Amino acid sequence: MEIGIIGLPRSGKTTLFNSLTRGKAETRAFAASGVEPNVGVVKVPDGRLEGLQALLKPKRLVPAEVKYVDVAVSSERKDGLSGAARSHLTKTDALIGVARAFTDEAVLSSGGVDPWRDIGAMNGDLLLADLIIAEHRLQRIGESLKGARSPERENLVKEQAFVERIRASLENGVPVRDQGLSGDEVRMAESYQFLSNKPLLIVLNIGEDQLPQAPAMEDEARKRYPRFNAAAICAKLEMELGQLNDSEAAEFRSAMGVSEGAMQRIIRLSYELVGMVSFFSTASGEVRAWAVRQDTPAPRAAAKIHSDMERGFIRAEVVAYGDLVKCGSLAEAKKRGLLRLEGKNYLVQDGDVVTFLFSV
Repeated sequence: MEIGIIGLPRSGKTTLFNSLTRGKAETRAFAASGVEPNVGVVKVPDGRLEGLQALLKPKRLVPAEVKYVDVAVSSERKDGLSGAARSHLTKTDALIGVARAFTDEAVLSSGGVDPWRDIGAMNGDLLLADLIIAEHRLQRIGESLKGARSPERENLVKEQAFVERIRASLENGVPVRDQGLSGDEVRMAESYQFLSNKPLLIVLNIGEDQLPQAPAMEDEARKRYPRFNAAAICAKLEMELGQLNDSEAAEFRSAMGVSEGAMQRIIRLSYELVGMVSFFSTASGEVRAWAVRQDTPAPRAAAKIHSDMERGFIRAEVVAYGDLVKCGSLAEAKKRGLLRLEGKNYLVQDGDVVTFLFSV
């Protein structure tokens, strides 16, 4: 899963990036000067991997991964997101919008601290980016129509009407996700990678003194933005704790009443928001976790491992993680009838331990 991090200048989005990735990207009270994003890859914590290690004794465990992309933001902000930023963000599965809620005299904020205003500005940037995407596509359709013949022309005219409708709603301030698209239209819109159609996790970047108010702030965010997930996190504190070992960091968090680290919490909320589940493969002495969207058919899940598995899919041997733990081995699970054979219409479930059978 790939997640883009956006936010206004001085929101602390790069500080959050460092806290999630244990990175050391430069953080400044000014806008980033370059166009290249900060990129970090994080292993997804999953205790079930350790459970499978105890049962199956593999030579290697490989967790699923999340890639975070922290895009540069212009301090001028005349045109919203830059073309380079839009290009990076269109490739992501979801977005994290960082809104400043902390006060710090060393980090000035024009107009005062107002996270709700800033979230509105971020949404405006996404709408503007999508208008640019729509305009570019309409230009290409117009060029293609000049020499098109039926039935290609009919398909282009149909697409043109769809994109024009999307554009009109964007101009009226309606994000793509809120335009009431039909099932087929939703799939069409996904192919354009509209930013206002991507799942959004709002992170309120709070100060250490605001930690007791975090639950109330999250409730307020959910009331204002019911379609989004929300979390109030002190990114500066989490970045500092990220430089400690796990036990020391846990001790500090416990003393401050923080039950879960930012990395674990953001991953969990992101999985919920996008609708991701994890399944496990066992092959060649390796147990590996894979992340797929909920209700992914078995052949498409197999493609996460290798495209040949989807192309030559025969069937899948599946056992639920909980059933495998109860049985103590794959052989016992098969004996009890809990190791099942599933076909191409099977929808992979969270915690499935799967062996794909294929022939190419």
